Amino acid sequence: MSFLAKRLKKLKVLGNNESSEDQSTDSLPSKFEGVNSNTGSGTDTPPTNGTNGTSTPRLNGDSKRQSREVIEAERVRKSLEKERLKAEKKKRQSLAKIEDERFLKEGPPQLTKLYRPYSMNQSKRWTHEDRLLFKNIDWEKMDGEIVTFRARIHTMRRMSARLVFIVFRQQTITVQGVLQSFKARHELEEGEENEGTISEQMVRSVEHYPSETIVVVIARVRKAPKRIKNATVHDYELEVWEVHKVTELTENVPFTVYDAENINRDREDIDDDEDDDSSLSSLYPSNADTPAEGTPKVGGSPKTGTPRGSTDLSRVSLDSKARVLKDNLASRSSMDVFRQQRSLPQRVRLNNRIVDLRTAPSQSIFRIQSGICNLFRSYLDSKGFIEIHTPKLQGGASESGATVFQCDYFGRPAFLAQSPQLPKQMCIAADFERVYEIGPVFRAEDSNTPRHLTEYTGLDLEMALEEHYYEALTIIDGMFKNLWQGIYDRYQHEIDIISHFYPHEKVQWLKETPRIPFSEGVKMLIEDGWVDEDGNPPSELEDLATRAEIRLGALVKEKYKTDYYILDKFPASVRPFYAMPDPTDDRFTNSFDIFMRGQEILTGGQRIHDARFLEKRMKAKGLKPESMIEYLEGFRWGAPPHAGCGIGLERLTYLFLNLGNIRLASLFPRDPKSLPAVPPTLRLRHEEASTTNPPWERTDLENNPTEGITEREKQLQPLEKLIANYGDAANTSWLDKRYHVWRHASTGAAQGYVISRNFAIAVGEPLCAKEQYPQIVSAFLQFLKEEHKGLKPLWMIIGPTIEEYLGEKFLWRTLACAAEERADPRNNPANKDKDLARKVRHAENEGIKEIDVPPGVPLDEELVAKIDARIQDWHKNRKGTQVHLTQIRPWIDQEHRRYFYSQASDGTIHAICVLHQLSPQNGYQVKFSLEFPGAPSGTIESLILHSMKAIAASDPDCKQVTFGTGAMSTLEGGRNLGKTRVKALKKAYEAINKQFKLTNKSEFREKMGVWNESVYVAYPRGGLGAGGIQAIMGFLKEDG
Repeated sequence: MSFLAKRLKKLKVLGNNESSEDQSTDSLPSKFEGVNSNTGSGTDTPPTNGTNGTSTPRLNGDSKRQSREVIEAERVRKSLEKERLKAEKKKRQSLAKIEDERFLKEGPPQLTKLYRPYSMNQSKRWTHEDRLLFKNIDWEKMDGEIVTFRARIHTMRRMSARLVFIVFRQQTITVQGVLQSFKARHELEEGEENEGTISEQMVRSVEHYPSETIVVVIARVRKAPKRIKNATVHDYELEVWEVHKVTELTENVPFTVYDAENINRDREDIDDDEDDDSSLSSLYPSNADTPAEGTPKVGGSPKTGTPRGSTDLSRVSLDSKARVLKDNLASRSSMDVFRQQRSLPQRVRLNNRIVDLRTAPSQSIFRIQSGICNLFRSYLDSKGFIEIHTPKLQGGASESGATVFQCDYFGRPAFLAQSPQLPKQMCIAADFERVYEIGPVFRAEDSNTPRHLTEYTGLDLEMALEEHYYEALTIIDGMFKNLWQGIYDRYQHEIDIISHFYPHEKVQWLKETPRIPFSEGVKMLIEDGWVDEDGNPPSELEDLATRAEIRLGALVKEKYKTDYYILDKFPASVRPFYAMPDPTDDRFTNSFDIFMRGQEILTGGQRIHDARFLEKRMKAKGLKPESMIEYLEGFRWGAPPHAGCGIGLERLTYLFLNLGNIRLASLFPRDPKSLPAVPPTLRLRHEEASTTNPPWERTDLENNPTEGITEREKQLQPLEKLIANYGDAANTSWLDKRYHVWRHASTGAAQGYVISRNFAIAVGEPLCAKEQYPQIVSAFLQFLKEEHKGLKPLWMIIGPTIEEYLGEKFLWRTLACAAEERADPRNNPANKDKDLARKVRHAENEGIKEIDVPPGVPLDEELVAKIDARIQDWHKNRKGTQVHLTQIRPWIDQEHRRYFYSQASDGTIHAICVLHQLSPQNGYQVKFSLEFPGAPSGTIESLILHSMKAIAASDPDCKQVTFGTGAMSTLEGGRNLGKTRVKALKKAYEAINKQFKLTNKSEFREKMGVWNESVYVAYPRGGLGAGGIQAIMGFLKEDG
């Protein structure tokens, strides 16, 4: 890592453009800013006096040094004071929490029973408690009544130590609750009636419940003194009497439903809330505005654009803190938790799908989707159709083998159904006459577009014909028109909610749907002058590209005033083998597509029912009839003329609602990037130090009591064993004293980090099983958020799994300019590299001998003293600023280290090589390889090769050895970085690499036969900049 200081110094200028927020008071002058570190004299132009223009005398080197020392001392003093205040605050909070927990256990039952959490529901009893649903409550009639309900905490706002506003949510409906502690009798003023059993301890406990906590509440309905704009119920609120937590959140959500519904939204118009009602000002104080615990605070600046009115019942006003904190009742016009705005990208929401599905728009989308299925069923039922359920495992591809998923079926190949097409036709041959199905469809198409999925829900129908395939087309057309009208009649409320998030116009359709021949549609495009990317006009014998379809939809809308139309008579070249040819021109078929908003939502047509003709068409399409014997039997035994269609439910939903991405219309979308590969799990070196089966959950370990232990820390897996189980090179640095090591409470997983300036810098990946990464990373970031609120997070030296998780889950930015340099210990590069072989021979000729220290044997004290002395010689010989992740401490964790040293014939030790045992997958790390002053040429090369050969012989399972991280020849942009910035970073990095020869060490290691695995630096938006670069430098550098 020694290359980082020079690189980061040069990149600091670029970092200034990353975020102005990083220009903190900690960004103080250093020896890199206007001062020559070698001479101590400045080189900048002398500053001038702002009043008379005279030059300020240049400070000499001693004065500047003293000035820097004073500034640094002041910075350290402020930092220590800040840490002291933080520690005192944390101690007070901890003591208050302990006191509240004690009160809950030992306090008066009449007070604690009101908020005591429920035990885990194991269906021990059924009391038939009448718990209400918000959607069934007539709030006006229930005014003054006591209600019991189960809900989630949507958001919360603490007004004072005795008053908390809570918004409760049931699906899409939210109601504001007021939880207020009552005064003791001796605290009441004359004439005041504010007495009860709700304690301050109860208010404090409830206010710490994270957002999305499930609670059971008993409350009284009452008329709200002011219109509540942050809830869907505007005129009534709940006077909370009891709150009982139903389940614990073992991991805080990455974002709340409140965030997802309100982020990046315009503010509500609150002009009508400016009237004051001083009689209620004491009940609703406006100070002490703090967010609910567990509600993510999002960065950026609050939007202060022109307010607009809205009828959206899910809207919550996003007032700025200044508007919220008023000295009157107007503060209640926005009970929003104080937070600034940021964007909440679609990727983040889809990667946290369960939370996203709780939002009002998602709930509304899938209610409408349910309605589509219901209307589809009911209409076809009324036309004499019956619902069928066809198998999804098939012996052959139904349309094209190139887009089919193959699987193993008891040693034989099978395929996931591309559609229920073949079983539907078989049912027609079986005289079912009219059938439909709603079921899964699988397409192995590597299409990463907003309109394609690899698994979707198909709405399929098939029916026998009497004379013409237009019989089926007429029924399908009527079904769609009934469906459109039914959705608008039944789900207008849901459509209104969705339209605020995904604006769209109402679908327009005509009483008589336009039926446009395919060739006529192509003619319309040619007359409009449409051409593809290569300048070619569309052909009537080829399928239309997506862009062509969208343009044709616009032309149809302009000509016919409709979003919904039929394109008939598709060319045979783009239809499957079973499509019936057009009787007048066999270049076309009796098939059609139906379009909405310029995109296809249905494919259908007449099928071939003659067995001989069907087999002929199959052979022409390259399919083997013998692979579909069961299918062909129905036609050989006689089948009536028939036609049908297939509809994609998700595509229909997303186009109807104009969602912009089909994934938003799929519960848990499957596309080519879904279901990532899971790496194989190797046997752990220390089973007793597992994080998937931690010691406190095991009963098979000796000296591992499971009862009576109150301090889990006594059972935490030793860090050294975790490194041997799960670690890579960066993790071994955590054994140094300057690292903080966070431990995950329920698994014992570990993550090392350092605090430098205003940054918390995580180094390396978590020590845990890879399948636990999402849980551990989220918990660690939550820990930083709670325990180090004033620090910005950075994450260094992470592999592709963590990089992808941070980039996709949290939208962090990532870049790579370093790589883990690994080698095969069984491959001797000296056999291929003549220069390396020459150096090894030279060391041998100089009498250098490589000596192994036997593993498991205590180190000889005299040998340790000799090596320590030589390390001191090595330190004295180093000059300038040294940059590293770890300190030179070779004698720690000797259980997991192997020692090798080179010695001359006179007993002088000339080099040492220390290998540190890592996870079974990563093998060993060349932790230290030091060549001491006076060593003959080739000494260290010979020792490294010897140690690698020795470790390969003693550990047959060792497949690789890592030298740690080294500079890459070019910088690579990762996720969420713009092209312009990546280009600038690359250019700067190439110049620095050329000037300072950063890859020299890597070139030496290349001779050792290494290969590179890129590692990344990750940081949240606005989280790097000059301050972040200086923080990394401050952490890494040490004056030589």
